[in-house]
Amino acid sequence: MNYAKINKTDIANGEGVRVSLFVSGCRHNCPGCFNKEAQDFNYGQKWTADKVNEILQALEPDYIAGLTLLGGEPLESENRELLCQLCILTKMNFPSKTIWCYTGDIWENVKNYPIIKQLDVLVDGPFIEAKKDLSLRFRGSSNQRIIDVQKSLQTNSIILYLD
Repeated sequence: MNYAKINKTDIANGEGVRVSLFVSGCRHNCPGCFNKEAQDFNYGQKWTADKVNEILQALEPDYIAGLTLLGGEPLESENRELLCQLCILTKMNFPSKTIWCYTGDIWENVKNYPIIKQLDVLVDGPFIEAKKDLSLRFRGSSNQRIIDVQKSLQTNSIILYLD
């Protein structure tokens, strides 16, 4: 897996101050994508164990609310396993911090992936330029949903977060 960047104080991609990992690789190719260069699976740097430690250290301060995964596409098959391991380590070390994930896929297609059980919030759906709305919180187009993952798994139905 490659990653594009790590932002250690992100306030745009989830609630509170977050550590955000932008992974490389995405097959959705949404027109108007804000991070087009990260669609290339070879973009950025190779993921290493040192980066796991760097992220865990960045999550330590009390003012950090949690981890956000985005990209690229975190749920591409090339990225899921390593990110699932990162999520497990994050929950083990920081059980009160939340994990958000952005995907261009939809809940119905990804809800059974093992990584999903580790998430608190999933922002799903492709970016659609015709539905772009700058007034929306934590998403770029009105078709995207902010899903409370744990409640949705418990009820076997989509429960929206922040609604």
